[in-house]
Amino acid sequence: MALPATVFDETNPQPLSKFEFMMLARQEALARLKTSYDGSTGLFSLIDGTERLSADVHCAEGRAAIEAFFARFLPEDQKSSKKPRLVTAANHCFTDVGVHSSELMHAISVLNLASVRDLEARIGERLDPRRFRANILVEGLDPWVENEWLNHELMLGAVQYRGMRLTRRCPATEVNPDSSIRDINVPRELMRFFGHIHLGIYLTVIKGGVLRIGDTVTAAG
Repeated sequence: MALPATVFDETNPQPLSKFEFMMLARQEALARLKTSYDGSTGLFSLIDGTERLSADVHCAEGRAAIEAFFARFLPEDQKSSKKPRLVTAANHCFTDVGVHSSELMHAISVLNLASVRDLEARIGERLDPRRFRANILVEGLDPWVENEWLNHELMLGAVQYRGMRLTRRCPATEVNPDSSIRDINVPRELMRFFGHIHLGIYLTVIKGGVLRIGDTVTAAG
């Protein structure tokens, strides 16, 4: 959802900073929403407490209803006479690191749950993995081993990947996914205990395949 002042050309899409769009780092109330999307029908649905909305993103009326709903999630200093805009573009991915390179535009975010638990133990607080919005969760590894994957190839099941970029954690991770309240300053705690703000890694696909729950992680080659 593009902010009211964001300029995005759907016919000639270019990567933009995540700060041009609505996101948890600045609109933490988004965390309380439950959403779903059916790509075959274009039906977008969301629940906010007792309020429900289902709208077709392919028609003007549906898009307008979605935009009106999200307008109220903007802080007062970001509101204007214009509403947030639902934008889309063919063959374009909206990711928070895509602005850095075309490869990162298609990167996959992986989170090592052992690393999350190590951070939990140090700060004495539970960290729901949903805070980190990863595409893939991996279990059964040593804490922080994913940092060693940078610029190396590995296999997740039958899919071959290369480590592209360690994931720098931003204020979005401060937001509790259940309460939508900022209750733990994750970047600050990472810096305090480890001297960096990385947790997780972005991978790029070298050789595709089907990935299944329970697949193992091994070094490629």
